[in-house]
Amino acid sequence: MTQKNVFGDDLIACCFDPITGVTRSGFCESLSQDRGKHWVCAKLTNAFLDYSLSQGNDLKTPRPEYGFMGLKANDYWCLCVSRWLEALTAGCAPPLKLEACHSHLLKSMSLSKLTEYAITSE
Repeated sequence: MTQKNVFGDDLIACCFDPITGVTRSGFCESLSQDRGKHWVCAKLTNAFLDYSLSQGNDLKTPRPEYGFMGLKANDYWCLCVSRWLEALTAGCAPPLKLEACHSHLLKSMSLSKLTEYAITSE
């Protein structure tokens, strides 16, 4: 079964460099083993990375023992729905690559609201 994005189209890849997704497939797919619901494809910002660190999730520091080379601003990454919503409330939610955000994200926020955070050009 093909997974869908927030527009109802086939889910496209979020990022392959660095490779993201729960299973490191490059996609923000919905999988039963993903308790974090990593359905949000975001273009990371320094403000978000600092916020995530302040919340106890250091995404910047490389952890080669886990195959994680660390993230920087402008990298794309599949984020947990709850962390993105927290960052939204805190005023530092990163912009979204909506074509790569899983349709299940619509359970948490309307498409019209998500569109406000969409990346408009690259």
